Amino acid sequence: MLRVLQYKEIERVGGTNPISVDIRLVAATNRNLDEMVKAKQFREDLWFRLNVFPILIPPLSERKEDIPALVHHLIKRKSQELRLPVPPPLAHGVIDRLMAYHWPGNVRELENVIERALILSKGQPLAFDDLAGGKPDRSLIHVEAKEAPLKLDEVTSQHIRRVLEMTKGKVHGKGGAAEALGINPSTLRNRMNQLGIPYGRRRQ
Repeated sequence: MLRVLQYKEIERVGGTNPISVDIRLVAATNRNLDEMVKAKQFREDLWFRLNVFPILIPPLSERKEDIPALVHHLIKRKSQELRLPVPPPLAHGVIDRLMAYHWPGNVRELENVIERALILSKGQPLAFDDLAGGKPDRSLIHVEAKEAPLKLDEVTSQHIRRVLEMTKGKVHGKGGAAEALGINPSTLRNRMNQLGIPYGRRRQ
């Protein structure tokens, strides 16, 4: 393996001549390999060969602003996989609950939750009553099936405005909306500009 990474060569079993190969290796992990190397739990020479162009992707709990878009994307994709004629709508208020959940299983947990909800929905609005590994989440809001689903921007706007009310209009800093939402303040301000949500002096 190290020879492949270092010299891009392989040797057939029983062969004597090296064979050049053109490869690109992509490795992914949820562990801190740098700390594991220091603790002698991961081979240092392998780490140095793998660590060419690292891309750090924060967990879902640290980028909750992505949840609305991910939910709509996964509902569409999973509905196609399950051959549903029409993707069910979201129940009113559900996005807020999904964004409030801590998602210990990251995006994979979100994907499983959506697939399970689609299987159980029978055409009714998705309420996600079974977060946390299938256990009922009593904090979720149950709604009438007749309520019309909201557009993604409307859901996001409502959630941001609600958080701003909680933080008394404070966007950045300790106790600000950005901290509450788990996103960068500049990212939040850009999204607020897109949605027409005033902040700072404009809000006053």
